[in-house]
Amino acid sequence: MTVTHTSPETAEFTHWLAGLTARLRPDAGWYGVFAARDPEGLRACLDGTELLPWDVVSSLLQDAGETADGPFAVRGRALYAAAAGAHDRRPGAAAALAERRELMERERRYAESRARELEERLRTVPGPGPEEAARLERDLAWTRDDLARAAARVAELTTRLGARPAGERGVAPVAVAGALEVVPSAAPVKPERAAKAERRPRGARYAWLEESDEAREAEAVPAPVLPTGGAAPRGARFGGGAGPGEPGGGAVGGSAGRPAEALGEEPAEAARAAANAVYALRRLRARGRGGEAHALLCEALGGPPARLPALADELHRAGLGADWSTLLWEAASLPPDRLAAVAGVLADAGRTADCERLLRQGVARPVEELAGACAALRAEEHHREAHALLTAFVRVRAPEDAARLAGVDPRGLVPQLLDAARAVSAARERDLLHALRVAGLAGV
Repeated sequence: MTVTHTSPETAEFTHWLAGLTARLRPDAGWYGVFAARDPEGLRACLDGTELLPWDVVSSLLQDAGETADGPFAVRGRALYAAAAGAHDRRPGAAAALAERRELMERERRYAESRARELEERLRTVPGPGPEEAARLERDLAWTRDDLARAAARVAELTTRLGARPAGERGVAPVAVAGALEVVPSAAPVKPERAAKAERRPRGARYAWLEESDEAREAEAVPAPVLPTGGAAPRGARFGGGAGPGEPGGGAVGGSAGRPAEALGEEPAEAARAAANAVYALRRLRARGRGGEAHALLCEALGGPPARLPALADELHRAGLGADWSTLLWEAASLPPDRLAAVAGVLADAGRTADCERLLRQGVARPVEELAGACAALRAEEHHREAHALLTAFVRVRAPEDAARLAGVDPRGLVPQLLDAARAVSAARERDLLHALRVAGLAGV
């Protein structure tokens, strides 16, 4: 259910969701499970281009220790309902809801059948060894979780489809036992065991952007080459980026953050690379090759940062603004100096909103990396952007996190963080001052 134009309701829910995920570790708990198994889909949802299923939001609330009836969760549920309503009023939404419900009903039936099969094997396999028994129990726990999530989504989609006018519901309601009831959460396997699961990443928990079987089995089409520097995808999720002095490394104090003219690159060359990139992306999108399109966007981040503003312009002209949003999301996970280089290029090109969006999305990373990004921004004389990064940080992260960040460079970061907190609110400044006193940094 793709959201091509972000509604105010969707933007408000996405803002709430960003506040929730900023409190979580992306490598632990359910957040880690979803991020590892469908990073592209999760990022699209967190960026507002897709609507995250509510059962996934519930799992993230569980990670954060929020109760379902607490004020934070209740507000999130209300914002989610408003975002879903806005999405469902768009032309063609009824058909998309019906299609998604059909997919989830198939997933529910598969999980139900698979659960019966695993239960039978556990009962009938004569004396399975400890390893085999543990594997079967783990698979059964995941399958029961799939079943609960699929049933919950069928119920939610049926309710949303039923709210449409009678002539716009696409298909007749699916007859599902308990489809309009609240489905209790199954007792899933502990998230920290998720990395040990060996079956392919399928099931309801990963199905918000799951491709059809027909698309997966379609004849392979060679991917066009994206001429933006030839570098491999960068960022923490791809095993790290180039180091200082390497191509694309963006060394602090170097030229990575300067406009194309300063690097000796002609604007015409940047425009040509952008046009070729968009041509390649459109070919892949037309063939349903979303994964390869995503990889090409990541490859663009490995090329000269000075080409990115031209790529942004070309993507928006082609109606591919969602791909630019995805690229910004990926850029938020680049190594600190590279992140600063991209932010600086966007600022120099007058893309202030994109720069600030990138920095807001980067505040969930470890404090040591954020300190490096701040240092790199200030080394390139991007003081405004460094302030924006710290302001976003103190807005969504706990005061104790801000104190830990200040501890990386007390003399430089304590006054900058206090200035950022003051820009947010007087209450946030007081909370930060208390956290700094506890950490022994108030007098720095």
